[in-house]
Amino acid sequence: MPSGIEVTKAALDDFKKIQEYMLLAKEEGATKTYAKLKDEYLTIKALLNVSGVNLTDIDKIKE
Repeated sequence: MPSGIEVTKAALDDFKKIQEYMLLAKEEGATKTYAKLKDEYLTIKALLNVSGVNLTDIDKIKE
């Protein structure tokens, strides 16, 4: 079973990827894709917040 640190690291990696994809989708005007990615983004952001991760400096989306 993964430790809390391993789970947090995986969530941070996913958070970074989702943000990159969201920025690309927004740039390309892919609104449906952006909306779906935003759902994932908000879920991971909530998980990281509950885990006590400070997202101030790493959150590129700021929504």
